[in-house]
Amino acid sequence: MANTKKTFLLPDLGEGLPDATIVEWYVKEGDTIRLDDNLVSMETAKAVVDVPSPVSGKVVKLAGAAGDVIVTGKMLAEFEIDPSMPQRAEGQDTGHHHGAGSHAPEDGDKVVASDEGGVISDAGEPAPKGEARADSGTVVGAMQSSDAVRSEQAVAVGGVKAMPAVRAMARKLGVDIARVRASGADGVVTMDDVKRAAADGSASGVASSARVKGTGGADLPTSRPHPSAAPQMREATAPARSTLSQGGKPMRTQPPGVSASGQPEQLKGVRRNMARVMADAHAKVVPTTLCDDADLHAWLGKQDITARLVRAIVAACKAVPALNAWFDGETLTRTLHPHVDIGIAVDTEDGLFVPALRNADMLDGNGVRAAIQRLRAQVEDRTIPATELSGYTISLSNFGMFAGRYATPVVVPPCVAIVGAGKLSHDVVAVMGGIEVHRRMPISLTFDHRACTGGEAARFLKALLDDMAAPQ
Repeated sequence: MANTKKTFLLPDLGEGLPDATIVEWYVKEGDTIRLDDNLVSMETAKAVVDVPSPVSGKVVKLAGAAGDVIVTGKMLAEFEIDPSMPQRAEGQDTGHHHGAGSHAPEDGDKVVASDEGGVISDAGEPAPKGEARADSGTVVGAMQSSDAVRSEQAVAVGGVKAMPAVRAMARKLGVDIARVRASGADGVVTMDDVKRAAADGSASGVASSARVKGTGGADLPTSRPHPSAAPQMREATAPARSTLSQGGKPMRTQPPGVSASGQPEQLKGVRRNMARVMADAHAKVVPTTLCDDADLHAWLGKQDITARLVRAIVAACKAVPALNAWFDGETLTRTLHPHVDIGIAVDTEDGLFVPALRNADMLDGNGVRAAIQRLRAQVEDRTIPATELSGYTISLSNFGMFAGRYATPVVVPPCVAIVGAGKLSHDVVAVMGGIEVHRRMPISLTFDHRACTGGEAARFLKALLDDMAAPQ
């Protein structure tokens, strides 16, 4: 029987994810691969996913190089099927959504924690040692992850055993993973090994070399010039810039071009998804913002500001349920929630995460603090369950921890409101008989004007301010 060719299209690695980024290939063109062996590691908006081979045979063509973005449903690889090797039965369910001509094995889908990409998976069917999990993960409320997942496995590439998330971290930190001392079982390089090597500089080199875009957008390493050669190179490749025209008169300089400012950076992973979600929110929401100041002058003793904010939001939600709601702009329906789940915006280098503080209306101050610390720790080490990144009923952005008094926070559907807390300040306040200096917190409330009235939003804000002003 003659060998036949098969084109493998990139399957939907989540639920509706439009594309994924190549992290690394486990094979090269001309290699022979067996059914269900790992073919490529892909980074989505939520995780690093190992995509297995749908067939056994020879690898004829690969779609791109590390760093390239592949659109869901487009060609990922082409194979020459070997009928003498194990093959999957035609029509067998794989657990993924595919375009025509694509087949991905159910047993091979592995979603793993990505230190660059976002969400960690829970182990689930069909993994023999896994457990089922709910499917509703998202970075900022727009997309879901695949149902068929199993636990992360270390893969040997180039003689080095490491999990995809560890390789992603090594690239991010400029560490040559081949030079990292492995401390894991069976010689596996762990995340701690990579971070330790980055801290002491023992494995820097190849991964830290400069990169330029090759044909088709692929990242190609280039050697760094010797420091002594840098001035000559700059002189030869970049013309001198001046604020004076040829006639010696001042002029406005033009902004530097691509050659002077570096190559454009393609958004990937969490930040790529964040861009899509923000654009979607801008297109679908009719935002209006109210601002005022919470007066904290009456507070007794030292208090947890974030816990008080959460309590005040809960009180406002109880007073005006219209803002603790979801709104469907297509059907013009809203859902009022009896419970309060607050999405807490967490800023990271890789993009925005919004974990949900569940049942905030049932927690006291200590419970709020413990829950927030747990969520932030899980976001930082990428162990946050996918189910904790969606389903909140209202949002909080505590941007004042860094800077800024007032803002226009973005409402992400289906929520209808978000509270923004600005930087604490000491303000001069007029009181009966004179003036006083009070500690105050600026509060910004953005709401979807399709779902609630200005009066409802104003009453919500007043209830929040009243609770913040209480002594304790």
